[in-house]
Amino acid sequence: MRILITNDDGYSAAGIRALALWAKKLGDVTVIAPKVEQSGKSHAIDFTRPIEIKEVDEIPGVRTVYVDSTPADCVRYAILGEEKNYDLVLSGINRGVNMGVDLVYSGTCGAIFEAGRLGHRGIAFSTYVDTIPDAAEQLDQVWEFIEKNGLLSENLLYNINIPKSAKGIKVTQQGTPYFSDEFVNIGGDIFEQRGHKIDDLCPDDMTRDTVATEAGYITITPLLTTRTNLDVFNKFKNI
Repeated sequence: MRILITNDDGYSAAGIRALALWAKKLGDVTVIAPKVEQSGKSHAIDFTRPIEIKEVDEIPGVRTVYVDSTPADCVRYAILGEEKNYDLVLSGINRGVNMGVDLVYSGTCGAIFEAGRLGHRGIAFSTYVDTIPDAAEQLDQVWEFIEKNGLLSENLLYNINIPKSAKGIKVTQQGTPYFSDEFVNIGGDIFEQRGHKIDDLCPDDMTRDTVATEAGYITITPLLTTRTNLDVFNKFKNI
Protein backbone atom coordinates (compact mmCIF):
# COMPACT_ATOMS: atom_id res chain seq x y z
CA MET A 1 0.00 0.00 0.00
CA ARG A 2 1.26 3.46 -0.96
CA ILE A 3 0.47 5.95 1.79
CA LEU A 4 0.77 9.74 1.78
CA ILE A 5 0.81 11.50 5.14
CA THR A 6 0.33 15.20 5.79
CA ASN A 7 -1.01 17.48 8.54
CA ASP A 8 -1.60 21.12 9.41
CA ASP A 9 0.76 21.35 12.41
CA GLY A 10 3.91 21.22 10.28
CA TYR A 11 6.29 18.49 9.17
CA SER A 12 8.21 18.42 12.47
CA ALA A 13 5.14 18.03 14.71
CA ALA A 14 4.96 15.12 17.14
CA GLY A 15 1.62 13.94 15.75
CA ILE A 16 2.77 13.43 12.18
CA ARG A 17 5.88 11.60 13.34
CA ALA A 18 3.77 9.21 15.43
CA LEU A 19 1.33 8.63 12.55
CA ALA A 20 4.10 8.04 10.00
CA LEU A 21 6.01 5.58 12.17
CA TRP A 22 2.79 3.66 12.86
CA ALA A 23 1.74 3.65 9.17
CA LYS A 24 5.01 2.02 8.10
CA LYS A 25 3.46 -1.33 9.10
CA LEU A 26 0.77 -0.79 6.46
CA GLY A 27 3.03 -0.07 3.52
CA ASP A 28 5.32 2.46 1.83
CA VAL A 29 4.99 5.85 3.54
CA THR A 30 5.76 9.32 2.18
CA VAL A 31 5.36 12.46 4.30
CA ILE A 32 4.65 15.72 2.50
CA ALA A 33 3.58 18.33 5.01
CA PRO A 34 3.60 22.09 5.61
CA LYS A 35 6.83 23.85 6.50
CA VAL A 36 5.11 25.75 9.32
CA GLU A 37 1.81 25.42 11.17
CA GLN A 38 -1.25 25.89 8.97
CA SER A 39 -4.05 25.36 11.49
CA GLY A 40 -7.40 26.82 10.46
CA LYS A 41 -6.45 27.03 6.77
CA SER A 42 -9.25 24.65 5.77
CA HIS A 43 -9.11 23.73 2.05
CA ALA A 44 -7.11 26.80 1.04
CA ILE A 45 -4.48 26.68 -1.71
CA ASP A 46 -1.90 29.30 -2.66
CA PHE A 47 -1.49 30.01 -6.37
CA THR A 48 -0.46 33.67 -6.09
CA ARG A 49 3.23 33.16 -5.26
CA PRO A 50 6.08 30.68 -5.77
CA ILE A 51 6.21 27.91 -3.14
CA GLU A 52 9.33 26.51 -1.49
CA ILE A 53 9.40 22.69 -1.52
CA LYS A 54 12.29 20.83 0.07
CA GLU A 55 13.16 17.26 1.05
CA VAL A 56 14.37 17.02 4.64
CA ASP A 57 15.75 14.38 7.00
CA GLU A 58 13.11 14.37 9.73
CA ILE A 59 11.43 10.98 10.32
CA PRO A 60 13.58 7.81 10.45
CA GLY A 61 13.02 5.58 7.43
CA VAL A 62 10.39 7.88 5.90
CA ARG A 63 10.91 10.18 2.93
CA THR A 64 9.85 13.62 4.19
CA VAL A 65 9.21 16.77 2.16
CA TYR A 66 8.04 20.14 3.42
CA VAL A 67 5.90 22.51 1.38
CA ASP A 68 5.74 26.17 2.39
CA SER A 69 1.99 26.28 1.91
CA THR A 70 -1.27 24.75 3.10
CA PRO A 71 -2.17 21.10 3.79
CA ALA A 72 -4.28 21.01 0.62
CA ASP A 73 -1.30 22.23 -1.40
CA CYS A 74 0.82 19.47 0.16
CA VAL A 75 -1.62 16.90 -1.22
CA ARG A 76 -1.74 18.69 -4.55
CA TYR A 77 2.04 18.68 -4.83
CA ALA A 78 2.26 15.00 -3.87
CA ILE A 79 -0.28 13.92 -6.48
CA LEU A 80 -0.03 16.57 -9.18
CA GLY A 81 3.52 17.83 -8.71
CA GLU A 82 5.25 14.49 -8.23
CA GLU A 83 2.69 12.76 -10.47
CA LYS A 84 2.13 9.89 -8.05
CA ASN A 85 -0.99 8.09 -6.91
CA TYR A 86 -1.61 6.77 -3.42
CA ASP A 87 -3.83 4.06 -2.03
CA LEU A 88 -4.54 6.15 1.04
CA VAL A 89 -3.95 9.70 2.29
CA LEU A 90 -3.67 10.18 6.06
CA SER A 91 -3.72 13.57 7.79
CA GLY A 92 -2.69 14.22 11.40
CA ILE A 93 -2.45 13.29 14.16
CA ASN A 94 -3.73 16.80 14.81
CA ARG A 95 -2.98 18.53 18.10
CA GLY A 96 -6.56 19.41 19.02
CA VAL A 97 -9.85 17.74 18.12
CA ASN A 98 -11.63 18.54 14.85
CA MET A 99 -15.33 17.83 15.09
CA GLY A 100 -18.82 19.20 14.70
CA VAL A 101 -19.47 21.77 12.02
CA ASP A 102 -16.17 23.41 13.02
CA LEU A 103 -14.22 20.86 10.99
CA VAL A 104 -14.92 23.10 7.99
CA TYR A 105 -12.06 25.29 9.31
CA SER A 106 -9.65 22.39 9.77
CA GLY A 107 -6.51 22.20 7.66
CA THR A 108 -6.24 18.56 8.77
CA CYS A 109 -9.60 17.84 7.14
CA GLY A 110 -8.88 20.20 4.26
CA ALA A 111 -6.06 17.87 3.24
CA ILE A 112 -8.32 14.85 2.92
CA PHE A 113 -10.99 16.88 1.12
CA GLU A 114 -8.33 17.70 -1.49
CA ALA A 115 -7.35 14.04 -1.59
CA GLY A 116 -10.99 13.14 -2.23
CA ARG A 117 -11.30 15.82 -4.90
CA LEU A 118 -8.39 14.15 -6.66
CA GLY A 119 -9.96 10.69 -6.35
CA HIS A 120 -7.97 9.40 -3.38
CA ARG A 121 -9.23 7.88 -0.13
CA GLY A 122 -8.40 9.88 2.96
CA ILE A 123 -8.58 9.72 6.75
CA ALA A 124 -8.05 12.65 9.12
CA PHE A 125 -6.91 11.91 12.68
CA SER A 126 -7.19 14.33 15.60
CA THR A 127 -6.93 14.18 19.37
CA TYR A 128 -6.87 16.53 22.32
CA VAL A 129 -3.93 18.90 22.72
CA ASP A 130 -2.08 16.79 25.30
CA THR A 131 -3.04 13.24 24.23
CA ILE A 132 -1.05 12.55 21.06
CA PRO A 133 1.03 9.68 22.57
CA ASP A 134 -2.12 8.00 23.88
CA ALA A 135 -3.91 8.48 20.55
CA ALA A 136 -1.00 6.90 18.68
CA GLU A 137 -1.27 3.81 20.87
CA GLN A 138 -4.90 3.39 19.80
CA LEU A 139 -4.29 3.50 16.04
CA ASP A 140 -4.13 -0.29 15.80
CA GLN A 141 -7.67 -0.75 17.12
CA VAL A 142 -8.93 2.06 14.89
CA TRP A 143 -7.42 0.44 11.80
CA GLU A 144 -8.75 -2.98 12.83
CA PHE A 145 -12.26 -1.47 13.05
CA ILE A 146 -11.89 0.16 9.63
CA GLU A 147 -10.76 -3.06 7.98
CA LYS A 148 -13.20 -5.33 9.79
CA ASN A 149 -16.17 -3.21 8.70
CA GLY A 150 -14.88 -2.41 5.21
CA LEU A 151 -15.26 1.33 5.75
CA LEU A 152 -12.90 2.34 2.96
CA SER A 153 -15.06 0.47 0.45
CA GLU A 154 -18.16 2.28 1.70
CA ASN A 155 -16.94 5.89 1.58
CA LEU A 156 -13.99 7.91 0.34
CA LEU A 157 -13.29 10.11 3.38
CA TYR A 158 -13.42 9.80 7.17
CA ASN A 159 -12.73 12.14 10.08
CA ILE A 160 -11.54 10.44 13.27
CA ASN A 161 -11.18 11.87 16.78
CA ILE A 162 -9.36 9.85 19.43
CA PRO A 163 -9.77 10.69 23.13
CA LYS A 164 -7.49 9.39 25.87
CA SER A 165 -8.09 5.76 26.95
CA ALA A 166 -11.15 5.38 24.74
CA LYS A 167 -14.14 3.33 25.89
CA GLY A 168 -14.79 2.08 22.37
CA ILE A 169 -15.48 3.20 18.81
CA LYS A 170 -18.62 4.81 17.37
CA VAL A 171 -19.50 5.80 13.80
CA THR A 172 -20.96 9.28 14.12
CA GLN A 173 -22.30 12.32 12.32
CA GLN A 174 -21.08 15.88 12.75
CA GLY A 175 -22.33 17.62 15.86
CA THR A 176 -23.03 21.30 16.44
CA PRO A 177 -20.21 23.90 16.76
CA TYR A 178 -17.52 22.91 19.27
CA PHE A 179 -15.85 26.31 19.65
CA SER A 180 -17.10 29.87 19.90
CA ASP A 181 -14.75 32.77 19.21
CA GLU A 182 -14.46 36.40 20.17
CA PHE A 183 -12.29 39.22 18.85
CA VAL A 184 -10.22 40.76 21.62
CA ASN A 185 -8.51 44.12 21.22
CA ILE A 186 -4.95 43.69 22.42
CA GLY A 187 -3.85 47.25 21.70
CA GLY A 188 -4.54 49.96 19.17
CA ASP A 189 -5.94 48.52 15.96
CA ILE A 190 -4.75 44.97 16.75
CA PHE A 191 -7.22 42.21 17.55
CA GLU A 192 -6.77 38.57 18.52
CA GLN A 193 -9.29 35.74 18.10
CA ARG A 194 -9.81 33.72 21.26
CA GLY A 195 -11.98 30.64 21.40
CA HIS A 196 -13.70 28.68 24.11
CA LYS A 197 -15.44 25.31 24.04
CA ILE A 198 -19.22 25.15 23.96
CA ASP A 199 -21.48 22.18 24.62
CA ASP A 200 -23.39 20.41 21.87
CA LEU A 201 -26.99 21.57 21.58
CA CYS A 202 -28.09 17.91 21.74
CA PRO A 203 -25.99 16.70 24.71
CA ASP A 204 -27.60 13.24 24.90
CA ASP A 205 -27.26 12.35 21.22
CA MET A 206 -24.38 9.88 21.08
CA THR A 207 -24.58 9.77 17.28
CA ARG A 208 -22.84 13.16 17.22
CA ASP A 209 -19.05 13.28 17.14
CA THR A 210 -18.93 16.14 19.64
CA VAL A 211 -20.99 14.28 22.22
CA ALA A 212 -19.43 10.84 21.75
CA THR A 213 -15.82 12.08 21.74
CA GLU A 214 -16.39 14.12 24.89
CA ALA A 215 -17.94 10.99 26.45
CA GLY A 216 -14.69 9.11 25.79
CA TYR A 217 -15.32 7.29 22.52
CA ILE A 218 -13.26 7.23 19.35
CA THR A 219 -15.51 8.74 16.69
CA ILE A 220 -15.38 7.93 13.00
CA THR A 221 -17.39 10.30 10.81
CA PRO A 222 -17.92 9.64 7.08
CA LEU A 223 -17.51 12.81 5.02
CA LEU A 224 -18.38 13.97 1.50
CA THR A 225 -16.64 16.43 -0.79
CA THR A 226 -19.89 17.70 -2.30
CA ARG A 227 -21.93 20.52 -0.76
CA THR A 228 -25.00 20.09 -2.94
CA ASN A 229 -28.25 19.73 -1.00
CA LEU A 230 -29.63 16.77 -2.91
CA ASP A 231 -33.06 16.96 -1.28
CA VAL A 232 -33.60 20.46 -2.67
CA PHE A 233 -31.96 19.60 -5.98
CA ASN A 234 -34.17 16.53 -6.52
CA LYS A 235 -37.27 18.54 -5.62
CA PHE A 236 -36.65 21.25 -8.21
CA LYS A 237 -34.44 19.62 -10.87
CA ASN A 238 -37.29 19.08 -13.34
CA ILE A 239 -38.58 22.65 -13.24
